[in-house]
Amino acid sequence: MLGGESALFTDLYQLNMMSAYREHGLGETAVFELFVRTLPPGRDFLVAAGLEQALTFLETLRFSPEDLRFLRERGDFGADFLDYLAQFRFTGHVDAMPEGTVFYASEPVLRVTAPLPEAQFVETRLINLIHFQTVIASKAARMVLAAPGKALVDFGLRRAHGAEAGVLAARASYIAGFAGTATVAAGAAFGIPLYGTMAHSFVQAHAGEVAAFENFARSRPRNLVLLIDTYDTEEAARRVVALAPRLAEEGIPISGVRIDSGDLGSHARRVRAILDEGGLRTTRIVASGGLDEEELLRLSRQGAPIDAYGIGTSLTTAVDAPALDCAYKLQEYAGTPRRKRSEGKATWPGRKQVWRRRDAVGRSCGDVVALEWESHPGEALLHPVMRDGRRLSDPADLAELRARAAAELARLPEPLRRLEPFTYPVEITMPLRELAARLDRETVGPGRSNRPAS
Repeated sequence: MLGGESALFTDLYQLNMMSAYREHGLGETAVFELFVRTLPPGRDFLVAAGLEQALTFLETLRFSPEDLRFLRERGDFGADFLDYLAQFRFTGHVDAMPEGTVFYASEPVLRVTAPLPEAQFVETRLINLIHFQTVIASKAARMVLAAPGKALVDFGLRRAHGAEAGVLAARASYIAGFAGTATVAAGAAFGIPLYGTMAHSFVQAHAGEVAAFENFARSRPRNLVLLIDTYDTEEAARRVVALAPRLAEEGIPISGVRIDSGDLGSHARRVRAILDEGGLRTTRIVASGGLDEEELLRLSRQGAPIDAYGIGTSLTTAVDAPALDCAYKLQEYAGTPRRKRSEGKATWPGRKQVWRRRDAVGRSCGDVVALEWESHPGEALLHPVMRDGRRLSDPADLAELRARAAAELARLPEPLRRLEPFTYPVEITMPLRELAARLDRETVGPGRSNRPAS
């Protein structure tokens, strides 16, 4: 992983439970499923991401000598348990939705089948990896839908909640359809295309705006984009037009100009007119500065002549919905289905599969959450990806994941593509409901309701 991985990226209670499981002989096969209970406001669909990092974590999970030394010095665990951790490996199976798959509430996006201590221990990091990238990919997908045909670039590292978050946000947004990122580490780690222009400080450091543009152009002539809103946006556009012939004589075309403040639509229209009148019809306009999907929708509906957008804070923090009600719950142990019945947090028991139906034109029209043994029309979304602790195929190419996400977004019901409120139908099958009701009857106690979840 980025900067190295530690087995201590976990919650203490995972180690506490592992130790207790071993002391009491609870080591039979367990099945856990990772899912989202309910969708947050403003998210009528989600895009799965983070599976690659999750599989790498499982395949390489080890307790290092430094990890073991720390736990030994704490004194919470005995020598036998620490010896077990020294040899610990994940040996289980994983079934999952491929990255880029659209999914909805109550649908398992990943299933872990492993000896109980192993399946329990990996919970925290699996949620950490899949939850975050899914949050970002889902936000990015909305922006892609809001600005069709426009190039979107991740500018968000500086506002991300940590370096790993910034790099993984670049990856997740690229899967969802962004054109690239400004985060150099993401380019190095994943081969994501890198984009960068200049900051206002570069312009301010010069005695005049034209001198700043000329110096930057001669230093960075390739894909030259000039920032024009440090002082007066339209006047700077005129200066770009006047400068363009001199740079052209040196073989330096002006690829674009960037606007980072003010009414972006109004500025873009005036700048477009200035550039076109000055013969710079192929010079693109890039806009940035506090953008989210609502503003992108507004600009799209206005027909603003903006060719590309740089998206920062609202992407990497997913500011309107930064967390999902994500859970990783025990659904079967030692061959017996298990069901949590906590108020407002009841689970559907057993190993499950998700089936997706499509209409006559290929649009998704409804999902079915079923027990694993059931068969239903449509496409099964959970696939084997790891067996006996080893992945079944090489890491998926990002181009393949982007293509899947693009196809998934294209097949959304039209209201979702327009980012309009829409409740996508997700059916819970009768056998699954009957299993939940039977488990409730078998485990009901005094004063407890035996009503299954709705």
